[in-house]
Amino acid sequence: MGVWFTKGSLGLQAFTDADWAGCPIDRRSTSGWCIFLGSNLISWSAKKQPTVSRSSSEAEYRGLAMTAAELLYLSKLFKDIGFQLPSLPLLWCDNQSAIHLASNPVFSAPTKHVEVDYHFTRELVQQRFLSVKFVSSEHQLADIFTKPLSAARHSLLRTKLTVRSPPFSLRGAKGSK
Repeated sequence: MGVWFTKGSLGLQAFTDADWAGCPIDRRSTSGWCIFLGSNLISWSAKKQPTVSRSSSEAEYRGLAMTAAELLYLSKLFKDIGFQLPSLPLLWCDNQSAIHLASNPVFSAPTKHVEVDYHFTRELVQQRFLSVKFVSSEHQLADIFTKPLSAARHSLLRTKLTVRSPPFSLRGAKGSK
């Protein structure tokens, strides 16, 4: 298997997801994300969150923040090498509450337990560095990093991430020297 690249547009977009309290031992959530330059997968991660989240919104918001940090890093890297992105990076999330937290400047009492350092996502949105949009769970590519999937769903998402079998063999022809 390998990641295949194709020519095309060069916009930066990411998908982020989290499973709330997914670890049965310590109830920490796992965040997963994948980032595309055009249709090409260039960065991905699946990582257990460092603290326990008290709600699914908090777990998703932490995942959103981790993904935003990677988008910020990649955007600065592209700028350093002289590559200008054609549009704002787009961050897709399937949790409306997390999107609201990232976009709404009012921090309500039920969400005050979310650590302050995760508010940089909101600042990036307010500074128009990135845009956060809703994606339905059906189209959430980051599911492959955060939860068990059926074989058919895993295969579909793997294909959408451009992970495919090579159309050639790296072993060479039989009998060649």
